Order: sequence, then structure tokens, then C-alpha cells
Amino acid sequence: MSTAPLLEAVNVSRLFPVRGSGGLLRRRTLQAAVDGVSVQLNPGEVLAVVGESGSGKTTLGRMLLGLTPPTTGEVCYEGRDLRSLQGEDWRRYRREVQVVFQDTGGSLNPRYTIADSVAVPLRYNRDLSGPAAAPEADALLEQVGLPAAQFRHRLPHELSGGQRQRVGIARALASQPRVIVADEPVSALDVSIRAQILRLLAGLQRERGLALVFITHDLGVVRALADRVIVMTGGRVVESATADALFDDPQHAYTRQLLAATPIPDPRRQVA
Repeated sequence: MSTAPLLEAVNVSRLFPVRGSGGLLRRRTLQAAVDGVSVQLNPGEVLAVVGESGSGKTTLGRMLLGLTPPTTGEVCYEGRDLRSLQGEDWRRYRREVQVVFQDTGGSLNPRYTIADSVAVPLRYNRDLSGPAAAPEADALLEQVGLPAAQFRHRLPHELSGGQRQRVGIARALASQPRVIVADEPVSALDVSIRAQILRLLAGLQRERGLALVFITHDLGVVRALADRVIVMTGGRVVESATADALFDDPQHAYTRQLLAATPIPDPRRQVA
């Protein structure tokens, strides 16, 4: 594995305005959702970002995706600050860094068939014509476990949550990305469906050599999937370690609290 980071956040902070107390005369103040975080993602690596709600993990993910600019610090792709990317360089970054959202319903256009949703990035990111995109979309649906003949003409509301998440994964893969940022991709799913989606993500990551940022509040799914883990609380990283080291010998009290609150009978078996 290359030691040069593919995607990197360098001492990033993100401030958001919040209203203070004092009624009509209250002043707006700034609150840090992310505060001085540095993290690297290497080619082909799985990095888990773990923390409870409000820890800053989703804001960090949005900065890595280029959706939310950092207030201070920089996010770099292949060593270049995202703010410096223009034209084809920016379009290549948008192709190569894709996202899988938590909200399986809201992330799909309700008026598009499943095949149309998967074909959009084929047309816009890979310049395929409609006739050329159709078989590619079918092949992607097959890869994520949705037989094309059965699903290509369905609408999102006709699918279960797990099936919609498979469509979201197929859509992310359509651009032939090098990086996928998965933001709580299984938190809204039933336990049995979570295991299926995790197995799918793990298999695709290995087959395609993808770098994966897996954002979650659930340490129970991390050990089987991740190479490295960062633990966030209050907008800061309080622990960073390999998955095995973090589970075997957690160093921070917050990490130990998360582990104590998470049932992990055999996390390796869950996504094997």
C-alpha cells in the first residue's frame, strides 16, 4: 500500500453560527462542529470515523467530499487543496470521490426508475450515451445483488430500505471512484439487512481496491471492516489506531465507553 495519502484533511475546523441567549438582542456566536482535525486516507484503505451524534463525524465527511468547505485548514486530494481545483481537475475529483448516504429514500429521485438513477452518473461522469449506459446500469445492479430484469423499471418507493441502499451503492460505483465516503449507510436498516449491506461493501471494496471512509456511531461493525479507526467527540479526534489495536487496547476513556455500550459478540463473523 502506498504511503502517500490519497485524500487528506489537514488541521481542518468548521464553524457554524448559533444564536446565543438574550431574547431579541441575542448575538450570534460561532460553534466548532469540527475543531483542528487531521486525517489521512491511503489508496485502498478502509478508515472508520466513529462517534456519537454531534461528534462532528458527518461534517468531517462532508468536508472530505468537498460539500462543506473548512473554515480553517485544508482538504487535499492527491496533495492538492480542493479549493485550487478547477475545470477538469474538479470534475475528476467529483468522479473519483463518491458518497453513499444514510437516507436511502431521500437520496434517490422518486420519479426516476432504478435504472435511470444508476445511469445518471454513467452519462454525466463517464460521458456514455443513453443506449450505452443502459447495459452498464444493468451490470451494476447485478453487482449489488439486484437482478436487473426484476428491478430496472421499479421506482424507489417500490423497494425496501436495504434494496434502496444497494441502488445507492450501485450509483456510487457507476463513476468508477477511487474513494467512497459512506455516511451511516446501515444505521437505518434492520440488523439482518445491515449484515448483508456490510458484506456487500466489504466485498466490493476488496474487489475494486477502493478507499472507503465509513462513518458510523456503531463500533460493532468497525472491527470487521476497517483498517484504521478514528474516534471523534466534541468535534475532535480523541483516538486514532488500527482497528485491532483500538479494540484490544483502547487508550481513551471515551473509546472505552463506546466499546462498553456496544454489543460485539463476534464482529468478524458479521461481515465475513
